[in-house]
Amino acid sequence: MAHKKGQGSTKNGRDSNPQFRGIKLYGGEIAKEGSIIVRQVGTPFQAGYNVLRGKDDTLFSVALGTVVYRGRKVHVNPLDEKAPRPTWLKAAVAAK
Repeated sequence: MAHKKGQGSTKNGRDSNPQFRGIKLYGGEIAKEGSIIVRQVGTPFQAGYNVLRGKDDTLFSVALGTVVYRGRKVHVNPLDEKAPRPTWLKAAVAAK
């Protein structure tokens, strides 16, 4: 009787694809509508102004503008000068 398994399938021959998490757009970079800003597990970063959270906690932009990080929140400051924006966002961008 053979004590070694013959050539067949093994139980540990699988490997999964990487998920490429992390920050995709840093502060000051331009985000288009729908562009991914952060891929994350859980919510280390939270969605702010002009940013939405996907079902896998990915943060993405809903407007054309520059990315602003303010603490844990991620915002997109619109490039259009006529677009409404919070007063604190105006002050944060003017301070740079």
